[in-house]
Amino acid sequence: MRRFARTLVTAALAVTVVAGTAGWASADAQAAVTGPLPGTAAWRADTVSGRPLPDPARATPAEVARFFAGLDATRARDLVRAHPLVVGNLDGAPLPLRYEANRLAVRATGEPRFASLAAPGRQILAFDPRGRGTVAEVFGDLERSAHVSVIVPGSDNDATTYDRPRAAYTGPAGMARSLRSATGETAAVIAWTGYTTPVGVGLDTARGRLAEAGAVRLARFTEGLEAVGAPDPVLFCHSYGSVVCGLAARHTDATDIVAFGSPGMRADSVAGLRTEARVWAARGPSDWISDVPNVEFAGLGHGADPTSAAFGARRIDAADVAGHTGYFAPGTRSLKAFAAIATGAGR
Repeated sequence: MRRFARTLVTAALAVTVVAGTAGWASADAQAAVTGPLPGTAAWRADTVSGRPLPDPARATPAEVARFFAGLDATRARDLVRAHPLVVGNLDGAPLPLRYEANRLAVRATGEPRFASLAAPGRQILAFDPRGRGTVAEVFGDLERSAHVSVIVPGSDNDATTYDRPRAAYTGPAGMARSLRSATGETAAVIAWTGYTTPVGVGLDTARGRLAEAGAVRLARFTEGLEAVGAPDPVLFCHSYGSVVCGLAARHTDATDIVAFGSPGMRADSVAGLRTEARVWAARGPSDWISDVPNVEFAGLGHGADPTSAAFGARRIDAADVAGHTGYFAPGTRSLKAFAAIATGAGR
């Protein structure tokens, strides 16, 4: 009873603090982007030699992969040109086709905010211009690499901000580049900004609504990697992204899940994640996330601290990490540990 009372007090305090800060008041509630992409109706109406095309909403990535395996190169390229936005986001479609489709899709928007994503040499694996936009980019050779990692970022990340100047080694692309470099470029790394993230420090960050929608997308994305023959991935989950990973954990085939700067994973313990993946956790000494109460009450909060002994995750030394976004800074113990996990040496 006493423990329950303490939980109520903590939850009430969290709500009071949240409601009383300018940041929370100014943050905008975000609508998770879901449903069929623009162009899906035309895709569904099309055929190849009289055969229907795989429905993006119903076909599994494995079914999509089998469909494309039965096409010759000419017909596959025809689909890319006719339906770039659909092919570019179709989990299970061949990687080179998705890269080319997304170059075409970005250019077709005609919007300067996305233009840099179509630059030569970029490997954009997913692109959705709706709302703030979502994007996934591959660093390295995803088709041939023996190791694959996926960066799942937290708040304030989307396709409109993806290429904005920011401090090195922060943001999804900076984290991906730093991790790939730390592995000696032996691992392919994907910066996956594939869900609608919260904006600012608002009620969205305290609730699981956006994470729930993101978890569905992350699970399907990793299923798509498997369908094209990529190795089981390691998920590196930052801040609110760790909430997404926690909800997706039981639906992915990840070998490892790394939560860092995490407010909680919507589980009381590693066992509660219901995953066979190895679960790791890191928190730097000056990370402000430590000030967030680890409660889950009335829909607010994300539960236990993943770095606590009771949670049961494997601890990563982050004693030299500065702030909330310094986990991938060169020379840090956390980056060294991340690289070992990404290449299998940490197992």
